[in-house]
Formats: sequence, structure tokens, C-alpha cells
Amino acid sequence: MTIARKNKTVIMMKIFFNHRMLFVLLFAGLLAGRAIAAPQTIKPGEVWPDDRGQHIQAHGGGILKLGDTYYWFGEDRGQTNARGLRCVSCYSSTNLVQWTFRNQVIQARSLEDFGRGWVLERPKVFYNAKTKKFVMYMHIDDPLPGQRGGYQLARVGVAVCDTVDGDYQYLKSFRPLGHESRDIGQFVDDDGTAYLIFEDRPFGFRIAKLSDDYLTVEKEICLIPEHMEGGAIVHYGNLYYAIGSALTGWSPNTNKFATATNLAGPWSEFKDIAPPETKTYGSQSTLLLKVVGDKTTSVIFMGDIWKPATQWDSRYLWMPVQIGDGKLWLPEPREWTLDIKTGEAVITATNSIAR
Repeated sequence: MTIARKNKTVIMMKIFFNHRMLFVLLFAGLLAGRAIAAPQTIKPGEVWPDDRGQHIQAHGGGILKLGDTYYWFGEDRGQTNARGLRCVSCYSSTNLVQWTFRNQVIQARSLEDFGRGWVLERPKVFYNAKTKKFVMYMHIDDPLPGQRGGYQLARVGVAVCDTVDGDYQYLKSFRPLGHESRDIGQFVDDDGTAYLIFEDRPFGFRIAKLSDDYLTVEKEICLIPEHMEGGAIVHYGNLYYAIGSALTGWSPNTNKFATATNLAGPWSEFKDIAPPETKTYGSQSTLLLKVVGDKTTSVIFMGDIWKPATQWDSRYLWMPVQIGDGKLWLPEPREWTLDIKTGEAVITATNSIAR
């Protein structure tokens, strides 16, 4: 064989090998993509590991969707956090099941002179398309009852960032429209309008519209005269559904819901979302997440199963609700799958998950 023919053979073999490797890589990538897009299983109440194998620390949290990616923000109560540090963590996912840790977007020993044992709870992040800023609201308070008799500030705190998972810069705290605010919730309507939900202990819980830059609360939309916290809202069909829990601290209670054709009300009578003896299966509401697919729309109840003595081990109860025609019902917790593409949520297990 001549040198020219040998070189040609070697070149052809390299081309064949490279093409084969490219095919293998493309096929592997296709399989990985299908695995992510395929229905994924959620197990309410169990340890929920992130990409590092660590239990997700996003308690009292909220969800922000950007493109095809969801970002989950919540209280980081990790056991390894330094004493006195208040932390908020951010995770990302494209299927709402497998979560990647992004950053502790807030790590603070002191934001203002709130006193030792100050409170940072229920962080919720909005994206402002006009200012290109990510704006975080959170419940800020002085020490909890029994610790110098606090919990009287009743304010919201505001922090901002140029990137979704960067280090958020704290700006200020205030009482929205002059009212007490403890547990907060977020709601973005189908038209993109952003609202803050907050518990005003003397009067009930309020729905208020954020300002154009999201840095303050501009206008009250409605006062619902029910003494509830953990407020959440979803727009489904031609109705708004609002849920909340009774004021029982760490102890679970029967969460309730009401409906209205307009955020300003009038709102219907509040009714139980689950059998009262279950106390919402030991959980407390934090968000109603609407997943719009190409086949159907599902609404997911996001709740926290608090463990006050071991807060780092607090769990999550996510379940698709039965919703429509003015009714909302939380099924008994079971394993279920979510297909993020089609929007289909299917309860797959016959046995309930132990509480």
C-alpha cells in the first residue's frame, strides 16, 4: 500500500470515528433531554434532594418562571448555617422535580437594627421587565414571641438584584400602605400585573398591587376580612381562588379557600380544602402554582410541613389540586407525576404517604 493510500485510509477512519462519536453524543443528549421532559415523580412529605444530594432548603418559598426554567426561592434553615445568619436560597429546574442549587442569594446577620433573633420569612421574587431587576419581598420582624416579646414590627423587606440567582442587595423595610404585614404571598396575574398578599393581623389579609418598579406597594385591591396567613392566589378559568391558613403558629390547621370573579371581590364564603381532621395533611400553604401545558393546565398546592424543633428537616407537600367551577380540593398526599410539557399531573400511587 502506498503512503498516499495509507494516509487516505487513516483520514477515512478518523472521519468515521468522529462521526460515530458525534452520533453517540447526540443520541445520549437526546435521551437525557427526554428523561428530563418525561413525567417526573414527586413524593410529598419525603426528603427532597437537590443536585448535591442535600435536602432542599426553600421553606415558605415562592416560584419565579423565566423562559422554560423555574426558580424556587425560600428560607434556608440548613443545619450547617452559621448561628445568627438569615439565609435565602435559590434553586432552578426545568421540570419542577429535579432542582439545582444556585446560590444563597441572601446571607445576613443584620439588615437593620431589628434586634437579636430577628425574623426573615417567606421570601418571594418578582421580575420587573421594565427595570430588568429581580425584586425580592420578605417578611421582616423583630424576635419571635417569648424572645423579648417581639414580632411587633410586622414589615416587608425589599431586596434587588440584576440577576436571578445573584447576591441580592437589601434596600429597606416598611409597612405596606401603613398596615401590619407578617406572612406574605405573591401573585402575578395572567396579564403580568404583580400583587403582594399580606396578613394584617387586626383586619384580615390584603391584596395589593405593586408599583411600576415593584419597589413599593402602590394600591390596595382588596381586604378579605378573614384572619388567615400563608395566603396564595391563582387565576383559573374565569375565577380567582384564594387560600390561606388559620393563625396557629407552627401547628397545622385546616386551610380554606374562597373564590371571586375579580380580585377586588366580593369573595365567597371560605371553605375547607381538605378534610378538617387532617389539618391539611400537616401542611401550611405558601403558593398555588399554575402549570400551563400543551394539553391541559394543572394547579399545584405548595405547602410546608414545618418541624419547629428541627427546622432544617421541614418538608414540602406539593400536590395537584382538583379545581374548577368554584371548587378546590386537595387530595390525600400520594406519589404523583408531572409532565411539564403537557401540563398533566397524575396521581400514581394507591397508598397514602405517611404523615
